[in-house]
Amino acid sequence: MIKIQVDSDPEITSPDENSARSIIKTVLADNQIKAGSISLIFGNDELLSALKQKFFKLKQFTDVIAFRLNDYKDKDPEGELYISLPRAKENARTFGEPFAREIARLLIHGTLHLLNYKDDTETDKKDMEKREEKYLNQVNWKELI
Repeated sequence: MIKIQVDSDPEITSPDENSARSIIKTVLADNQIKAGSISLIFGNDELLSALKQKFFKLKQFTDVIAFRLNDYKDKDPEGELYISLPRAKENARTFGEPFAREIARLLIHGTLHLLNYKDDTETDKKDMEKREEKYLNQVNWKELI
């Protein structure tokens, strides 16, 4: 069984929790994942910047951070996804995308990282973007907002 816990900064209007869970489950199912536990946290720039500084020693804004809590050798992922909604909103404006689609992209991107997909090289980045588009075409991201 896949367990997805959703939490949100009370000062931020969070996306629809069931839609967010559905998007994550779509990615997991397509990767033959039938069990796992994921905490999804919708926060602000300050939260994600603090996490980026603490765990990656980088002082910068970021839109999504994924932490795998168990070993990647374990098929069933245990992890945390943090998404900055203000950063997602800014990205949506910058890229001319609907806000809901950008949130869906971040959900997909973070879930792929939990499954050990990387985006460190140009080749990996292109593969990740291709996968993101595939899932964006499969899920109903419009119901997130």
